[in-house]
Amino acid sequence: MRWMRAAGRALLVAAVVLAGYAGFGVRADTGVAAGGRGPLTLVTAGDLTDYLSPLLDDWNQGHPGEHVTLVELPDSADETRAQMISELRSGRDRFDVLNIDVAWTSEFAAAGWISPLERDRFPLDTFLRPVVDTATFDGRLYAVPYVTNAGLLYYRKDVLDREGEQPPRTWAELVRQARTIAPKYGLDGYAGQFLPYEGLTVNVTEAVHSAGGSILQGDGTRVSVDSGAARAGLRFLADGVRDGWISRDALGYKEEESRRAFQDGRLLFLRNWPYVYADASAEGSKVAGRFGAVPLPGPDGPGTSVLGGSNLAVSSTSRHPASAADLISYLTSERVQRQVLAEGSLPPVRAALYEDPELIRAYPYLPTLRQSVLSAVPRPKSPRYDQVTLAVQAVAQDLMAQRQTPDQAVARLARELGTISRKG
Repeated sequence: MRWMRAAGRALLVAAVVLAGYAGFGVRADTGVAAGGRGPLTLVTAGDLTDYLSPLLDDWNQGHPGEHVTLVELPDSADETRAQMISELRSGRDRFDVLNIDVAWTSEFAAAGWISPLERDRFPLDTFLRPVVDTATFDGRLYAVPYVTNAGLLYYRKDVLDREGEQPPRTWAELVRQARTIAPKYGLDGYAGQFLPYEGLTVNVTEAVHSAGGSILQGDGTRVSVDSGAARAGLRFLADGVRDGWISRDALGYKEEESRRAFQDGRLLFLRNWPYVYADASAEGSKVAGRFGAVPLPGPDGPGTSVLGGSNLAVSSTSRHPASAADLISYLTSERVQRQVLAEGSLPPVRAALYEDPELIRAYPYLPTLRQSVLSAVPRPKSPRYDQVTLAVQAVAQDLMAQRQTPDQAVARLARELGTISRKG
């Protein structure tokens, strides 16, 4: 579960299981009974922060007939997803609302495990625009964004200041500084999350989109990775390892390993999620007060981040859709979203909070994060996302280990994704 926690702890609640959501929010053509109200069960992945319980206490005090019980799943993304899917496939009604990683929305919707929602039921126009796209599939809304995320480039401000340099805006500037400045200070140049797991899919997708390419288009029906832009994105990563400004240690990094490397003063540059800002600023951090954060660079200017975060979706077997809709509205209200940020360190989906002077004073990275979110893209949408991400990880692992060239990697990935997209 570490990669999802680290992605802004975005899958903090990996699944919200509620017994409730009646009449509004779920479409009448889904077969879900209207008017259902009752107690709620909220199921979550492990490794929670402490902010959620007070929010649920507030809900429970105001809704005695719709009490929410919290259930935690294992501290593992794969285990969380596997247990959720096992329950959903069984047809049991234990899960009523799922707080799912944004990359799972298409898969869960295509499988019929979550119900489409009425757009007018939720104030989507008050959310950051790109996050709403992560909650849709086949032109319909299947979830409501709960928390969001986008990658940032962390840099050693003290080191760049000493060299009279600004943080990089382009790949060329990043490569030059990582190759020439980092060694002078005994630092590794650059790291992301390059272990074969979901974080590697994120880093690869960001490189491909920053170069102007894509991996899949539409809802996963068309493979688009076979392009010069995709080759350029993969070449950026492969050359980093070959030329040494991405250390081979980074090939074993997930979010937490890369955070510790930066926080312990071993990295000049780090791609990671916003949660790193608070951790690296905390007492005991070797870089506290000595770093900054900017949008990810690209070939010719600011690059493209992948959207992280989680969405709230109603299980198609929910008996209480009205209560579920009300809880979703509660958790995505501006007041609660403020608490999600202030007490949970999770990036909210409400756009107005990113321009709040009080919050910006407390979280100086908010304007940068807003810029990154607004230019971010979802991971490849596909009803078979589990197979897509495994294919991306396997190809990228061989690429960065120098076992395949960028041309070979793109050709292989195009073939494998084509096979996946043609499966019934």
